[in-house]
Amino acid sequence: MPAAQRPRPAPAATTATALIDRLTDSALLHHAGYIGGWQESGAQFPVTDPATGAIVAQVARMDTDAARAAVDAAQAAFPAWAEALPQARSALLRRWFDLIADAREDLALIMVAEQGKPLSEARGEIDYAASFVEFYAEEAKRPDIEGVTSHLPDAEVEVWREPVGVAALITPWNFPCAMITRKAAAALAAGCTCVVHPSAETPLSALALAELARRAGFPPGVFNVVPGHAPEIVGEWTKDPRVRALSFTGSTEVGRLLYRQSADTVKRLVLELGGHAPFIVFADADLEQAVDEAIKAKFATTGQDCLGANRFFIERPLYDAFCTRFAERIRALTLGPGMADCDLGPLMNENAVAKQEAHVADALTRGARCLTGGARDAQGPLFYQPTLLVDVPLDAAIMHEETFGPVAAVAPFETEAEVITSANATEYGLVAYLHTLDPRRIYRVTRALQFGMVAVNRTKVTGAPIPFGGMKQSGLAREGARWGLEAFTDIKYVCRDWH
Repeated sequence: MPAAQRPRPAPAATTATALIDRLTDSALLHHAGYIGGWQESGAQFPVTDPATGAIVAQVARMDTDAARAAVDAAQAAFPAWAEALPQARSALLRRWFDLIADAREDLALIMVAEQGKPLSEARGEIDYAASFVEFYAEEAKRPDIEGVTSHLPDAEVEVWREPVGVAALITPWNFPCAMITRKAAAALAAGCTCVVHPSAETPLSALALAELARRAGFPPGVFNVVPGHAPEIVGEWTKDPRVRALSFTGSTEVGRLLYRQSADTVKRLVLELGGHAPFIVFADADLEQAVDEAIKAKFATTGQDCLGANRFFIERPLYDAFCTRFAERIRALTLGPGMADCDLGPLMNENAVAKQEAHVADALTRGARCLTGGARDAQGPLFYQPTLLVDVPLDAAIMHEETFGPVAAVAPFETEAEVITSANATEYGLVAYLHTLDPRRIYRVTRALQFGMVAVNRTKVTGAPIPFGGMKQSGLAREGARWGLEAFTDIKYVCRDWH
């Protein structure tokens, strides 16, 4: 039956008191900023539970003075941190990893209260976040000097990697723990100090990570978290020449702005921006596997994921069967508050819901059909039903804009060349999903797709050991793996005379 008619679980209490009561370690719930230590502010802003609208916490709204103070602290801490033995940095990162792993349940509860994702997904994100800290705790021990065959008869040549300095890390609300650790663990392993600005919608997870970093023994100033209004804080960092690297995850529009603002100080940039992933299914694919993976690719994090599949292209002979089975699976998804651990939670804000409505209305106007969903749910103003649109024309807005929500748009295709053209017809190039059992086609299509990552007959591809990032306007540089260290290090070439 439609999502609006399903029995709804009783909403969990989400006031600050109720959250504290559920936490094993209530000291993880901080309201102040962390700048070399906990710092209060006269101004505050509310953090609300998207499932109920209840206020979870009032958090310090730091200002430009605090943003400068954070850079002061990070700059002061940088020389000693950069000169520390790699093994010492590794040991602190390993301790941070252990503390995050031990606090898994509390961190997940905090995340659900401020972000709204289902509890099981929140637990999975904590595991994912911790994996980057563990990975870079090992990488920190391997800043090897590289010998280079000399081109001069009387010289010895070496290449060193050195930390660039203070790194500014700006993170989004959809993955409030993992996006911090993916950036910070790499920067800290490289020998950089960090100033972090979390989304104003989800600062509590970042502040909990700061508390665990403090307990791990990171020296004051090495890891700082500055909550508040992004333009005030981040604008201060983009113009500060002491901030040598800036890593941002978020929309392409904001990424362009930060790119421009960072130009005058020629910062190292890591930009993980928007996505508009195609999900391509050829007629020889395993239907049930393709549908299983389509559910994962579309509805994880309630569709609020830059890796989320937006455009489903199904080869004509399999099209009707896929649409029928996909609709059945979508109708079976449950929708509810994150603490109830349903399949989908609420969207983050009203703008997100309005975008779903606009994209659905536009597609229907252009001739698409809605097989299930297509409306807000009765559970609350930020709940939107998981939705399937079929026969979506290529000129519909949803086929050109990132939806960032639980609406799947499906269209048929006839030939391999046609679907490659359609898939690549976007300014984005983050990830593409391909389903086929033909090994030659796998090779041809993966080579032709203009995306930084391609998932073949599966959805989950990310992890600490792989280079995460996109092509075109989906961003610059890579996060994760050894490539994740590159933006935070400078190359120094040394040429020594033998005489």
